[in-house]
Amino acid sequence: MTPTHPLRLRAFRLLFTGRVLSLLGDGVVPAALVIAVTRVTGDVSALALVLGCAMVPRLLLLPLGGVVADRFDARRVALTTDLVRCAAQFLVGAELLGAFGDGPVLAHIAVAEAVGGAASAFAMPTQAPLVAGIVPGSGGGEARRKANALMGVANSATRLCGPGLAAALIWAAGPGLAFVLDAASFAVSAALLTAVRVERVPLPRASVLTDLKEGWGEVRSRDWYWTSLVAHATWNGAAAVLTTLGPAVVINRLGGEGVWFWVLEAGAIGLVLGSLPAARLRPRRPVMVANLGLATYALPLALLAVAAPAPLLIAAYGIALAALGFLTPVWETVVQQQVPPHALARVTSYDWLLSLAAMPAGYALAPPAAAAWGSAVPLWVCAALVAIACVATAAVPGVREVGTSGPAPSASPATPETAGKPGPQAT
Repeated sequence: MTPTHPLRLRAFRLLFTGRVLSLLGDGVVPAALVIAVTRVTGDVSALALVLGCAMVPRLLLLPLGGVVADRFDARRVALTTDLVRCAAQFLVGAELLGAFGDGPVLAHIAVAEAVGGAASAFAMPTQAPLVAGIVPGSGGGEARRKANALMGVANSATRLCGPGLAAALIWAAGPGLAFVLDAASFAVSAALLTAVRVERVPLPRASVLTDLKEGWGEVRSRDWYWTSLVAHATWNGAAAVLTTLGPAVVINRLGGEGVWFWVLEAGAIGLVLGSLPAARLRPRRPVMVANLGLATYALPLALLAVAAPAPLLIAAYGIALAALGFLTPVWETVVQQQVPPHALARVTSYDWLLSLAAMPAGYALAPPAAAAWGSAVPLWVCAALVAIACVATAAVPGVREVGTSGPAPSASPATPETAGKPGPQAT
C-alpha cells in the first residue's frame, strides 16, 4: 500500500532534509552579503552591482533551466547545481576570510555570485519534478499535497530563522563564516541527492528552441495557469514597492525601526502559519481560493498609504503573508497534478521568471513614483492592482474548474516520437 504521508518515503526524507539545509543557508546569505559588501566598499552602488550579478543571470537563464531539467534527469541537475553553488559560496567565504591575499576583492565576490545566480536558474525548476517524481499523485494527491505543504513550511521557517542566524554568525565570526556554512549546506544537500531515485518521463530529442516553444505552449494552453501567473507577478511587483517604500513610511510616521521589524516578523510568522493548513484543507476550487487569498495583500498596501496605526498594519501584513503561505503548496500541488511530467520543469520555470522579473520592476519604479507624487500614490495604485488582478482570476473558467486530481493532457500534439514515449524510469 502506498504511504499516505511523504515522510514515510525514504527518498522524500532525503530530499526534504537537503532542501531544508540549503534553504536555511540561503536565508543567511542575503544579510551576510549586505554586511560583507558594505564592509568591503562602504558603497551602496557596489552592493547593487553584486546583487544584480546574482539576479540577472538567474532571470536570463531560467527558461533554459526548465529545458535542462525536463530534458535531463532533474535529480542530476539539482545535484550539479548544488555543487556549483557550494563552490561559489565557499569562494566568497574564503575571499571574505582573507584566504587569497590582503583583503576581499569586490570583483571576485561579484563573479562568484553571478555563477551562483546562474546555477540557481537551473536549480529552481527542479523542485516540482523532484517532488512529483518521488511522491505519488494517486489517491487525489493526498501525499503530494502534504509533501508540498512540508516544503512550504520549510521555506517559510527558514525565511523566519535565516536573518537571525545570519546576525548570530556575523556577530560571532563575521560574514565570511556565513558563506562557508552556506557552502556546506549545499554540499550536504548534494550528498543526500546522490541517494535519491526519481521517476521521470524522458523528453524526446529536439532543439532547445523547440523545447522552449513547447513549454510556452503548455503555459498558454491553460487559462488557469497564465492568468494566475499575471496575478502572481502583480503581487510580486507590489511586494517590491511595499518593501521599498514601507520602511520610510513606518520609520517616519508609525514609530520607528522597531515597528518595521515587527511588520517583517509578522509576515514571517504568517508565512509559517499559512502553510500549515495546506496539508489538510482540500477546497473544491483550490486555485481560485488561493488567488482570492492573495488579494488580502491590498490591505497592508492601503494601510501604509494612509499611515494607519501600527497594530493594524502589523496584523494586516501577517494575514497577507499567511495567504501567500497557503497558496504556495496548494499551487504547486495543482501544477504537479495538471501539467504533464515531461514539461513540468519548463512550465514552472516560466512561473519563476515572471515572478522574479516583476520584483526588479517594482524596486525601480517605486522611488521615482514616490518622488513625483508621494508614497501614498504608488501604494494605492499597487493595492488596487493586486486586488483587481487576484480577484479577476475568479472570472476565468479554468481557475474555477481546476482541481488537484486528474492530470490534464499535454497541450503538445502527439507525434510519432512522443506517442511512443517510454514510461517513467528510475534513475
